[in-house]
Amino acid sequence: MENRAQWGTRLGFILAAVGSAVGLGNIWRFPATAYDSGGGAFFIPYLIALLTAGIPLLIMEFSLGHRFRGSAPLTFSRMNKKTEWLGWWAVFVSFVISTYYGAIIAWSIMYAYFSFGQKWGDSPGAFLYEYLGLTDSSGEFLVSAGQTGSFVPGVLIPLLFVWAIVLFVLFKGVRRGIEVANRIFIPTLVLVFLVIVIRAITLDGAAQGLNAFFTPDFSKIWSAEVWVAAYGQIFFSLSIAFAIMITYASYLKKDSDITGNAFIVGFGNSSFELLAGIGVFATLGYLANVSGVAVSEVVDGGVGLAFAVFPTIINELPGMNGFFGFLFFASLVLAGLSSLISIVETYVAGFSEKFNVSRNKAVLIGGGLATLVSLLFATQGGLFFLDAADYFINQFGVAFYRLS
Repeated sequence: MENRAQWGTRLGFILAAVGSAVGLGNIWRFPATAYDSGGGAFFIPYLIALLTAGIPLLIMEFSLGHRFRGSAPLTFSRMNKKTEWLGWWAVFVSFVISTYYGAIIAWSIMYAYFSFGQKWGDSPGAFLYEYLGLTDSSGEFLVSAGQTGSFVPGVLIPLLFVWAIVLFVLFKGVRRGIEVANRIFIPTLVLVFLVIVIRAITLDGAAQGLNAFFTPDFSKIWSAEVWVAAYGQIFFSLSIAFAIMITYASYLKKDSDITGNAFIVGFGNSSFELLAGIGVFATLGYLANVSGVAVSEVVDGGVGLAFAVFPTIINELPGMNGFFGFLFFASLVLAGLSSLISIVETYVAGFSEKFNVSRNKAVLIGGGLATLVSLLFATQGGLFFLDAADYFINQFGVAFYRLS
């Protein structure tokens, strides 16, 4: 009789896996990447990447976790003792990501609040730096790179709230914690984003934005950079090489449909990315229309899109500005929480199995340590440290794992 925790239902696993895959990058990274890489033409290399790498690698990671019934380190160890370190490297990458990922979710929580009354004013870009404690009201920097400065209450308090939610869910376990949370988060996220998309496509200029997003530039698909972007998006978006899917699959029942699950998760994630692209570019089209400029002049990605461009769009909306802004940032919170839970689970499971400690102790030690480290990103110099950590993970951490 196996004592290992298991998902309650197949749907529970699928929602959890989709929740891990659907993160902040789906909303603020994919639309800009697709636009810069040929618009509608980008979907050709993207689909090929999904079918030749994304889903096959999902099947592989699902199969490994399902077959060896362990976290990434234990799975690699059971395959070959000499490869256990590879699982620990993936766990280390997940740990680093979790420390700063929570800070971005904390920003999103505050921006959901700031949406009502548009508290960021007429210069959302400058407001972001001021909110993070980087600059004062005159725009003068208060700290420089490498300095921490003091804690920023507006980041620290929601950050602690984020970790309280994540650790509570993980203390509850796989079935009663992670599965239940994703049964709430993912349907809510899809519903919220559908409302955003419906509102966005009714705005003046939405067609202009969607035309910019979908119009194909087939000349670009002959560029190696576009193919690298397509495969990179698939890798990051599907949580491949982060030890997550191996860990989640280790909780599957023995008679699970690995291939079917991989296809559902892969296409479910891509469907949300397409939905995000429609919502983002419809609103960017509106901003371009009211600003009297081309869509290309307002396109942005990452933090700039979420915390500078979108607040600018919200300022210009003809009505229900606060509600629309709240929905957008709430979607970031939901997507971020479901992903963060899966990221932390990788090292909770790894630590518990390696040192033979209870799950609750592993959550307390692993999650507690991550919480303490994440406080660095709640200081005035937090953005500098976040940029450095993210650069290290993207340029070295994940790349080293894949090359190995």
